[in-house]
Amino acid sequence: MLGRMGETRTIGTAERRARLGARHLLAGGARAGSAEEVAGALVALHGTDPASVFLSVGARLAGAVDPVADVERALYEDRSLVRMHGMRHTVFVFPVALTPAVQASTTRPAAVRERTALIKHLVAGSSFDAAWLAGTEGRVLDELAKRGEATGTELGEAVPELRSTYLYGPGTRQEGVQSMSSRVLRVLGMEGRIVRGRPQGSWTSSRFRWALGAPHPERAPAEARAELLRPWLAACGPATEADLKWWTGWKVTEVREALAAVGAVRVRLEPTEGTDGTAGTGGAGGTAGTAGTGFVLPDDLAPVPEGEPWAALLPTLDPTAMGWQGRDWYLAPELRPALYDRSGNIGPTVWWNGRIVGGWAQRPDGTVVHRLLTDVGAEAERAIGAEAERLTAWVGDVRVTPRFRAPLERELSAG
Repeated sequence: MLGRMGETRTIGTAERRARLGARHLLAGGARAGSAEEVAGALVALHGTDPASVFLSVGARLAGAVDPVADVERALYEDRSLVRMHGMRHTVFVFPVALTPAVQASTTRPAAVRERTALIKHLVAGSSFDAAWLAGTEGRVLDELAKRGEATGTELGEAVPELRSTYLYGPGTRQEGVQSMSSRVLRVLGMEGRIVRGRPQGSWTSSRFRWALGAPHPERAPAEARAELLRPWLAACGPATEADLKWWTGWKVTEVREALAAVGAVRVRLEPTEGTDGTAGTGGAGGTAGTAGTGFVLPDDLAPVPEGEPWAALLPTLDPTAMGWQGRDWYLAPELRPALYDRSGNIGPTVWWNGRIVGGWAQRPDGTVVHRLLTDVGAEAERAIGAEAERLTAWVGDVRVTPRFRAPLERELSAG
């Protein structure tokens, strides 16, 4: 039964921030030696904006490791990290060992809905049907088996059916002609039959080549949900039911079953002030005013002391900024308008000792600049400045423009 030990103690805001710094590899002594270590600690790297994967890893690597070379090695050579659809139908980068659990617990149900919707749209807006779709998919898979990797354009040249179009939403306000290629490749990708490979261009590009995916070992959905929850709760506990429901996209009943399966223990959370926000891709939700109930793993009740102060510059949609739905304990509500876009996506953030204190951007000349939105003192300003210099150095000649642009990032990048 959930919480069979009761709410054993209170975990305050200071301790939650200390846990965040250590477990998200942001505190100075906690930094990692490889991209795999970072992804393993964080469970998932947000991949909607390709550059965010590299920037998230780079913020957490020890100084001697080249973030770009290390991430590319892990993704495209060793394939120890995999880019795939996961929670909330969003693209993430996962450790390969975790992908069967992600597929069974979150991606497969979404893939079923995606295939059903595509067939419905084809029947309503074209002469194509499920049999046509299956034949087209078979030819795509055959082509990738021969080539190894191919771009969407190359696949369209080899499989003409991908260049077909259909009428989406006939007779509605959304009516319009859509390409077959993107929908077919999306379904195959969500089902794990194909995966995104090395992009065209630099590490900031979102134009990926495609390759055949490795078969996922079968997992029962409930077993897979517990398998995914365990490392997430180790990284993000204490967390609330609402946090977990938002992060995974699971039903409340599924969340509670998974919490019970891992023996999660209830704890009291210190109250924070805040306001409710809208939840887009960024999910800027937050609940104000009263103490709440969180959950930790049964072996994670020991107090975590505060460590040395630390600074970090994290990118758009970083896993730490995106780890919880309720964010008031590390993000003051009055800072949100400058740091979120209109859809609720969080932009580049400056952190000091477990809380967001400002934002940053890269200017056209490559310089990383930042602005503090709260007074943090001279020690913090020096540490944050050093992180900005470190980021400027390893990014080098590459220019990074976030896909989701928050007001402060736009202002800073313009000079």
